[in-house]
Parts: sequence; structure tokens; C-alpha cells
Amino acid sequence: MLRLKDRVAVITGSGAGIGKGIARRFAAEGCRIVVNDIREEPARDVARELADDFGVETLPLVGDVTEREFAVGLVDAAVERWGRIDVLVNNAWGGGRTNRLENKTDAMFAHGLNMGLWAGWWTMRAAFEPMRAAGGGSIINICSLNGVNAHLYTAEYNVGKESLRALTRSAAREWAEYQIRANAICPGAKTEAFEAFAAANPVQAAAAEANNPMGRMGDPETDIGGAALFLASDDSRYVTGNTLFVGGGSHINGVVWRPTPEEDREAS
Repeated sequence: MLRLKDRVAVITGSGAGIGKGIARRFAAEGCRIVVNDIREEPARDVARELADDFGVETLPLVGDVTEREFAVGLVDAAVERWGRIDVLVNNAWGGGRTNRLENKTDAMFAHGLNMGLWAGWWTMRAAFEPMRAAGGGSIINICSLNGVNAHLYTAEYNVGKESLRALTRSAAREWAEYQIRANAICPGAKTEAFEAFAAANPVQAAAAEANNPMGRMGDPETDIGGAALFLASDDSRYVTGNTLFVGGGSHINGVVWRPTPEEDREAS
């Protein structure tokens, strides 16, 4: 049985990485998907790939979720196209650089909050009414171990993701009466972003994998996508307000490796 047959999901930042992995896992279970990316080619390529590989309907929407009108429009477009939204995955993230806290600027923190908190809030608020009218839904916010573990040199990212995690818990508490569930995933995955990090910090990347109790980074589709599928399906119909750590147990050990700030690399 297809666990998400005839359901509709909006997945932000699904043109690559974890977002794409989740989209593929949902599509394999019969879900119709709004594919979003700030870049046109990845959004359209993934939408076409899902349709070709799994025979599902897709809608690629290219744009920036830090723009309120566009973020709200993602949900509106799903409802207009298919009459419903069952699952919302706030995954999008872009930009930022590693540097020390004292060197962070207001603009950097504004970006972290815009990507983490505001974009998530706008889509969640837009999804509330159609989900309530349909008798429920699932909100899945992709957060991060960076915030949980106070990861070095990524303060605005940490703050943005932890803000989103707090919002997730508030939504879970207040919207539970409408059977709208809200949960967070803190993943650890070998994405394009991790590969870029590894290229710039090979020693630290190796340490990150070595420090993982399972000895590896997760796969966006089979590992992270599988956890998201659980939260999107009726298997988790009584699960809300939780943070699911999907990182091979890396949250147990904490972070023993430390990246080199970009400004230090550039000066060397």
C-alpha cells in the first residue's frame, strides 16, 4: 500500500540535498509534490524526475521563501492545484558563511532568522486553515544539530534553526486540537553542502564521520527521507511536538570536531 497516495506535500528547498531526498521518498509512496528551489533548473529537473520515476503529479515553483508573498504562495498553489495540503516540509536554507561570533553582522543574523523562522512561520500559517478544514495534517520542520550542540562559527544558522524548532513545539501544542501535527527533524546527511564542507575542511569532515556512532553520514533519501515519511504518514498519527534526531546517534556524542572559519582560511 502506498502510504501517501493522493496526498499533497509542499517541500521547500527540494531541488537538492535533504529536500530532494524527502521528495523522492514521498513520491515513491504516491504523494503529489510542490517542488521548490530558488534555482530554476534544479526545481524543474527534480519535478520532472519525480514524475518520470514514480508517476506522480508535481508542480515546480521557483522562488525565495524569505519573501513572504512567495512563501505563502507555495501553499496557496498546492491548494489551488489539488484542493488540499496534507504535508508541509520546511527545509530550505541557503547562504551564510563560517566566522566567529564577534564578526557576525546584523545582516547575517537577519538572514538566519528569515530563512529559519520567518519562512517557516509564513508557510505554516498559510497551511493552517486548509489543514484544519481537512481534519488535520503534518508539519515537518528540518532543524539542525548545529543549534542543539552550539556548533562553532555558524551562530546565525544555529539561531534560525533553534527558532524554528521552538515554533514547531508551539504549533504542536496549539494546533493539536485540530489534528495538525508538528515535529522537527535534526538530520545528519551527506548532501552537496556536506561535500562542499568536506572539500574545505577535509580533516574535520573525516572527524565528523569518525565521531558518528554509526560511522557514516546519512543518505538524504533512504535515511532522512524515511524518517520524514514516518512523520508524514498515518504511522505517526499520535506523534507531535517531537524532535527526531536522525544522525546516526551523533547527537549523543556531541561535536568534537571544529571547522576553520572562512576568514581564517582566506587569511592563511
